[in-house]
Amino acid sequence: MIYMLRVDNLSKHFGGVKAVNDCSFSVKKGKITALIGPNGSGKSTLLKSIFNLCEIHSGKIMFKDKDITKLPTHDLIEEGISFVPQGRQVFSDLSVRENLEMGAYTIADKEVIKRNMDEVFKKFPFLKEKQNDYAFSLSGGQQQLLAIARALIQDPELILFDEPSLGLSPKAMKEVFDKIIEINKEGISVIIVEQNAKQAVKIANRTYVLEQGKIALEGGKKLLHDKKIKNIYFGGE
Repeated sequence: MIYMLRVDNLSKHFGGVKAVNDCSFSVKKGKITALIGPNGSGKSTLLKSIFNLCEIHSGKIMFKDKDITKLPTHDLIEEGISFVPQGRQVFSDLSVRENLEMGAYTIADKEVIKRNMDEVFKKFPFLKEKQNDYAFSLSGGQQQLLAIARALIQDPELILFDEPSLGLSPKAMKEVFDKIIEINKEGISVIIVEQNAKQAVKIANRTYVLEQGKIALEGGKKLLHDKKIKNIYFGGE
């Protein structure tokens, strides 16, 4: 079995609070893996730990059979991992094109940057049309798509999405999820942390449910029919 990423016994504490507690999971090459769970269950912390945005206390992270546990974030990007943070984090006072160029800061070859930019504009035609507009002038959904496009500039093999639908309208949410599916169909592996559990399970090949920092449940698309899900989300109500 080919794994793109494997996380073994990862733990992250904030003071005396165990935000992530001995979590292990794997991501198959070319698949979508979802991490869901109630607020405060450790989903985003787990994702940020993989991208070395917060220091872990124990555990190991393997990417394509290479130990990346202690690699700094810029090295992870060069290894082929991109991260799309929650909250539509774009550089609002820069143009759309400048935002995309910021995503290419680890690429030294200008020809590669141009090629990747052209590919992104093919995937997101509206960004080509608006490339000279300030990012703040885009709608919320468009800003989220810009953040995704910026991650794609790096030509990743794995993209980490942290709450991509947060604060979006239903229409914009659909556009974002459709784009994630499209990206995955091109062979890019995906890990998605998402509060919209139904949508996450629907698009994922494998879903892991977190509860109080631990993986409490895992499964496929039938997972939402499991009674344990209601217990985790709603306390059995």
